[in-house]
Amino acid sequence: MKPGKGGAFVRTKLKNVETGQVVDKTFRAGERVEEAMLEHRKMQYLYRDGDNYVFMDLETYEQFSAGPDVIGDAAQFLVENQELSVFVRSGKPVTIELPAAVILKVSKAEPWLKGDTTGAATKPVTLETGLVVQAPLFVEEGDTVKVDTRSGKYIERV
Repeated sequence: MKPGKGGAFVRTKLKNVETGQVVDKTFRAGERVEEAMLEHRKMQYLYRDGDNYVFMDLETYEQFSAGPDVIGDAAQFLVENQELSVFVRSGKPVTIELPAAVILKVSKAEPWLKGDTTGAATKPVTLETGLVVQAPLFVEEGDTVKVDTRSGKYIERV
């Protein structure tokens, strides 16, 4: 920001990668900031072990375990054998990055009657991960659908 009076400054929201705490911080123009040293690794989600999620590094085949504090809301998009990006600091996963969209199987969907469009032309469907999304009426149990991981919304039937 460049105010009318005084020097320019930058307002930011910073997240501590180890604790998850978010703080607002203001920096003056030209001020240097130490960069967090994060390692970016391609990993494959293997399975859930109690509360923990187990991942395998695709280069070294080493397995890592991450708790729900690291995974967060991304857990509702995780499917076994899915490849994703994991950011690691000091040998421990600190955050994961999902692809823009994932393909999930519909495990539960209410039946619909042709021409029954009195209300909205969507219905709630439950996916294999337990995620519930609003999908068009033609989506049935057993179908596979593409879901946007950023918004959690239905994209298309696959």
